[in-house]
Amino acid sequence: MDDWFAHEVRVRFAETDAQGIAHHASYVVWLEEARVAHLAARAGGYPAIRARGVEALTTGIELTYERAAGFDDVLTIRVRCAEVRGARFRYDYVVERQGVRIATGSTRHATVDAGTHRPVRMPAWLVEDLLSGPSPES
Repeated sequence: MDDWFAHEVRVRFAETDAQGIAHHASYVVWLEEARVAHLAARAGGYPAIRARGVEALTTGIELTYERAAGFDDVLTIRVRCAEVRGARFRYDYVVERQGVRIATGSTRHATVDAGTHRPVRMPAWLVEDLLSGPSPES
């Protein structure tokens, strides 16, 4: 998993049920947190992308739960941009606890013009940033 970006989260009490097990919806929040961190590291973050006239909308999500996470667990969310096609792109995720996979998932996204919200092909600079590594300071 050398090409995956890693982001850590700690399961908060508010994210658990009465048995201390993380609620399934919390995983969606953690994936988003990891994706936003990835975008910050690779493309300057959402504000920088928006400043260049592009929005990235989430169009779908898939999650497979393999093991439970509990209160105060430290989880590593591994994320990478796995596919780019025209105005669409996909992120893949692996959620681990102490090196053991507990969930996998993917999110689908579309790029749109920030002003009109009409679909636009993913700009070459964004494709390069997401697939090739950190972008230089601008």
